[in-house]
Amino acid sequence: MFLVIATISTSVLSNESFRIPFLNGDNFLDWKNKILLTLGCMDLDLALHVVEPPEPTIESSAAEKSSYNKWERSNRLSLMLIKSHISQNIKGSIPPFDKVKNYIRAIEEQFVSSDKALASTLMNELSGMKHNNSKSMREHIMKMRDIAAHLKSLEIEISESFLVNFILNSLLVEYGAFQISYNTQKEKWSINELLTMCVQEEERLKHGKVESAHLATHKGG
Repeated sequence: MFLVIATISTSVLSNESFRIPFLNGDNFLDWKNKILLTLGCMDLDLALHVVEPPEPTIESSAAEKSSYNKWERSNRLSLMLIKSHISQNIKGSIPPFDKVKNYIRAIEEQFVSSDKALASTLMNELSGMKHNNSKSMREHIMKMRDIAAHLKSLEIEISESFLVNFILNSLLVEYGAFQISYNTQKEKWSINELLTMCVQEEERLKHGKVESAHLATHKGG
């Protein structure tokens, strides 16, 4: 029975570990969430939540020995899993710890300041984005959505209505009538609705330019 459980646990751990990204410098929160999820699913997160029990002695009871063995196994396997999913260039900068809780805390301290700097950079990029004809309207909006999603992964939530306004303010002057039309409506659009309407407006403006060009050519001829 024990062999069957151990085999299943090893198989699950192997499957889950394939889903954990390597910590590479700009994905700390995603990496941490997947590490914790995997350890929780494997019932290996005991050492993260429970203080290390006293090391057993000859006089220790069976329950005390069992408690320590479970904690030690959780700590040892958790460290192995975590260290196997850290890029080599980062691993060397993390102080060595033999307790998984301390090891994760040391990793967090390495990335808190870098996450703040990245969030600031992304916010500046998002607020300064302007649509131009080098990209389609769909590509422009999807890029802004991607930045907002990245900020969310850094624990900076941007509401949908706020993002809609960001996008509207990023449009070219020729979308002025479109912006006014939105601002005079009582209903608020979702991002998907805005995307659809912007793509339609883009096509309408392109069609208008083609007609104007044909008209100018016809008059000139």
